[in-house]
Amino acid sequence: MENGSRHVLKPMDSEQLREYGHRMVDFIADYYKTIESFPVLSQVQPGYLHNLLPDSAPDHPETVEQVLDDVKTKILPGVTHWQSPNFFAYYPSNSSVAGFLGEMLSAGLGIVGFSWVTSPAATELEMIVLDWLAKLLNLPEHFLCKGNGGGVIQGSASEAILVVMIAARDKVLRSAGKNSLGKLVVYSSDQTHSALQKACQIAGIHPENCRVLKADSSTNYALRPELLQEAVSRDLEAGLIPFFLCGNVGTTSSAAVDPLAALGKIAKSNEIWFHVDAAYAGSACICPEYRQYIDGVETADSFNMNAHKWFLTNFDCSLLWVKDQHALTEALSTNPEFLKNKASQANLVVDYKDWQIPLGRRFRSLKLWMVLRLYGAETLKNYIRNHIKLAKDLEQLVSQDPNFEVITPRIFSLVCFRMVPIDDDENKCNSRNLELLEAVNSSGKLFISHTALSGKIVLRCAIGAPLTEEKHVKETWKVIQEKASYLLRK
Repeated sequence: MENGSRHVLKPMDSEQLREYGHRMVDFIADYYKTIESFPVLSQVQPGYLHNLLPDSAPDHPETVEQVLDDVKTKILPGVTHWQSPNFFAYYPSNSSVAGFLGEMLSAGLGIVGFSWVTSPAATELEMIVLDWLAKLLNLPEHFLCKGNGGGVIQGSASEAILVVMIAARDKVLRSAGKNSLGKLVVYSSDQTHSALQKACQIAGIHPENCRVLKADSSTNYALRPELLQEAVSRDLEAGLIPFFLCGNVGTTSSAAVDPLAALGKIAKSNEIWFHVDAAYAGSACICPEYRQYIDGVETADSFNMNAHKWFLTNFDCSLLWVKDQHALTEALSTNPEFLKNKASQANLVVDYKDWQIPLGRRFRSLKLWMVLRLYGAETLKNYIRNHIKLAKDLEQLVSQDPNFEVITPRIFSLVCFRMVPIDDDENKCNSRNLELLEAVNSSGKLFISHTALSGKIVLRCAIGAPLTEEKHVKETWKVIQEKASYLLRK
């Protein structure tokens, strides 16, 4: 008995947590202090970790020191450093002291807040902070929780698109009949995130009923309302049912902004659910001078932005507001006996399990609450303005170099550019830009990504990492110029 008791596990011992927690915070703080010493893009080969770790779990406990040593020597070489000041690929995924503390508190409390009764504070804080942010964005009142609408935290913009598409689908099918699924049509520009395509696949929308409308440089890759109107009219004549439109504020490729008011007008007159995806650029719209880019949001049925992209809130924290919460709950709610309780049965509370795909959910609002309280709205606005200024400076540097050109006018903190073609040879130009991308990223000094616009390979430099300063942007441009000069001499 005595022998066996030595092996009784106490997984949450307060004193051990205090000791290990201090070590872990020190480890992470040291990581941030030295983050610039790592190659930004991991340079390992596929399968590298299988050769470094044992093929089965340990039978007996190991020490925290052993684990952290392995993190240093085996895990970190395989990490791409998203929080590096020289990370300019994709869009940012912000981390911050406030976000980290909120994440720590959420993990420490360890609640699973799927319904109000499982932790009333989790539901109510989420409603409150989503209202706070809706007011910062100057969203219409119907997105606030006091009416029929409200906000909810999803895991990602992909989940947000999926849940509103399912809500829109079921709303239409309730009146048109379940056999009408094959007639439902979805609309977007060809610049819309691939999350829309995945949502269509999951929601059972027939691939031939997905209208991907071409956007080009004449509108800086925004969707033209007349193209949408033509497509909707054709589908109505063919006896199909237009039911879902996705508009963008800050597309992934080039941060293009669709004309929300004009698109919303078409959607409204045809009873189409209008979803606005502002995953990246929504954060900038808390600044009064950028609020214009979501003008027309009052015509939308749903609006989404990722606080985990550019709003200092650690992943995951995707904010979704809906005009009609009942459309969501009618499509997604379940009510098994084991989850029944007085507050829910009396319809007195919000149960967020009915606003999302999974049942379980973490206390994510703590992170956003911490960020809003520890930084305040004015500091957050200036944080975003600083990144936009740095992007403006980079755009200037690019336009001053005859070997490069800016491809789309910069609106927020994304700069799209490329090496110019020689002798009008676009194919060679595309190859050279991909070579430049490879050379820059394999240097380990920075990480940028690429896209294709109208058949042109374009390099993307998205400024938005919390640690990025002017010196990092200047050094990045210097590295890009050096690598380009080498390619031009080849």
